[in-house]
Amino acid sequence: MEDIYDIVKNIEGIYDSNTSFQVLKDFERVLDELDLYVYDNWENGELAAGPKIDRHWVTCSFMWPRSQMPDPMGGKRLLDYDCKVFMGKEEVVKPRKIRNSGDIRPGSKKGKLDKHGIWLVTIKMPKKLIADIYSGTQDIQQQIDGAGPIPAEQPADGAAMSAPMDAAGAMTPEVTPMEPAI
Repeated sequence: MEDIYDIVKNIEGIYDSNTSFQVLKDFERVLDELDLYVYDNWENGELAAGPKIDRHWVTCSFMWPRSQMPDPMGGKRLLDYDCKVFMGKEEVVKPRKIRNSGDIRPGSKKGKLDKHGIWLVTIKMPKKLIADIYSGTQDIQQQIDGAGPIPAEQPADGAAMSAPMDAAGAMTPEVTPMEPAI
């Protein structure tokens, strides 16, 4: 059983630690690159625990309301990349919003605690996968930023394309002067 207090403490810890925040961003980048968010409800998950960093693994747990189960095919997609996925029904304890005197816990000024059903998905991802996706993203970003020109495609007959370029390197259309009509 999860407690909303523990979830909030976990998120505070992530914001206090640059390492945890960076690892969580890299974890999410892998999920995005593997197109996990095309499956139903995967984009609606909330972090419940993690990232827990081990020698070869990074583990995070995400939760969804019981009515919004994430598509199990998304979890199956992660299995193809050597991730371990655990999915199950759990409950989270949340304080009740105080609307009348019956919502207050006896002897305090706090709301009563209610259990809410959730889906809990724990993903154990290899660090190697995170590093591979990260290095591939870095290579693409360097090409976009102009660290190296992206080679132009050559025509099938092997002839090089030649077009005049202006001072900025942009291609200008080739203009041929026309003979006046007499």
